[in-house]
Amino acid sequence: MSDEQRPVRPYPFPTRTSEVAPMYEALRRTEPVSRVQLPYGEPGWLVTRHADVRTVLSDPRFSRAVAQGLDQPRLRRENMNDGIMGMDPPDHTRLRKLAMKAFTARRVERMRAEVHKIADGLLDAMVARGRPTDLVEHFARPLPVTVICGMLGVPIEDYPRFTRWTEAFTNNESALGDVVATVGPEMDAYIADLIGQRRLRPTDDLLGALVRARDDGDKLTETELIDLAGAGLLTAGTETVSAALPGFVYTLLEHPEALAALRRDRSLMPSAVEELLRYVPINSAAMFPRYALTDVELSGVTVRAGDPVLPSLAAANRDPEVFADPDVLDLTRKPNPHVTFGYGAHLCLGAQLARLELQVALGLLLDRFGDLALADGVTWRTGVIVRGPGVLPITW
Repeated sequence: MSDEQRPVRPYPFPTRTSEVAPMYEALRRTEPVSRVQLPYGEPGWLVTRHADVRTVLSDPRFSRAVAQGLDQPRLRRENMNDGIMGMDPPDHTRLRKLAMKAFTARRVERMRAEVHKIADGLLDAMVARGRPTDLVEHFARPLPVTVICGMLGVPIEDYPRFTRWTEAFTNNESALGDVVATVGPEMDAYIADLIGQRRLRPTDDLLGALVRARDDGDKLTETELIDLAGAGLLTAGTETVSAALPGFVYTLLEHPEALAALRRDRSLMPSAVEELLRYVPINSAAMFPRYALTDVELSGVTVRAGDPVLPSLAAANRDPEVFADPDVLDLTRKPNPHVTFGYGAHLCLGAQLARLELQVALGLLLDRFGDLALADGVTWRTGVIVRGPGVLPITW
């Protein structure tokens, strides 16, 4: 089949609950590089094999920066400012180096006690509220927002603003352009005000450190500082956990043998979190297209220079060439080279923090709720960026 004869399929593919769309498996076997049309933007190539996904994410022949300003394949109506996610090296490397100072493995591990305290407090409030209660609204959403706001030095009374902004960046509101028109500028103005405060009264929090880096001539522009402190770190610090945690709880309750094994042996928690990250789809679709800078062959298909390519993380995570019995939830799986956090230069800034928060949160839920169970009223969402339970009522 020539490239011109390939069908262009509507995308994202329909799914139910937390499943991975069956179409991914079919394409991975028969047409691993296929043509798709998202709701907005030009058609693009969808890649579904693990090796091809890693190539697109890491090979310098594919560019994120080129996508800026183009009619790139997307779920939102409006093109967004992708900030650090829309950069290539060396600009991306420069900003990432600054941001990673806050997310080193050692620094993140020192936050374990604070994350435990925050999560425990949220569960106290949840218990006081009574059964059943929505795990999303009262635990999965506020936990990562509280953690990242504390790192940035945001006043506690303003945490609800960040919760609302996070929701707007990741759910269907932004499909209507609300993020571009109102939410983005609102958050940028707020961050700019915080930056001004730190110039008058320097602080030791993450935002204070970024301001010092900017003002000490570390080649960080004012716009880059605002983008990095706002949407960049807010998304990196909250998106994965708020989407993944309720999906993980739902999946474990649907797999009672795995849940029982984790209750018996808490040393499984790190590998269990990695397997849940692989098994439970978090993104609503492949997104953030890379544009080919030259002709590139992927699984026998020539992607032409200037073509956008969408790497499917969910499909790559179920590739039988890499994962034995990929559709089986195996909490002891090792090695587990999943790509949920991406791969290469754009590996998620908040990956280590997300892992820690997920380990602590799941551990506390198991410690405190021996009879954890689902209640009636579970609903599902497929937002612009994330998917998973929108409401997850639990009882104990």
